[in-house]
Amino acid sequence: METRQEAVTGTIGCAAALLGALAGVAAWFPYGRTALFGAFEGETNPAVLWLGLPVLALGGATAALAVLAVVRGRWRPALGLLAALAGIGAFGYAFDVLAAPRALQDCGSPC
Repeated sequence: METRQEAVTGTIGCAAALLGALAGVAAWFPYGRTALFGAFEGETNPAVLWLGLPVLALGGATAALAVLAVVRGRWRPALGLLAALAGIGAFGYAFDVLAAPRALQDCGSPC
């Protein structure tokens, strides 16, 4: 009986991580689209695939698993996942992964 419950919990955890990663990719998509297909004078930046996409996908999956841990009442894993999420966020901000797309930023009066 207990193994079936563990299997269901594991399946729910995998589904939550997958949905969180998809939400992270959805949040990355506007930035990635403008960077890959040229936002300013057709200039592209394929580096968003190496930093931006993994950071937001991992961040989304980690956030979903942290929420699942809180809902299940597992506080220590939830705190560990929140610490990992803070580290992923700090990495993203340090490498400017989480910045707004350049097409959406105000470039000043000469534009």
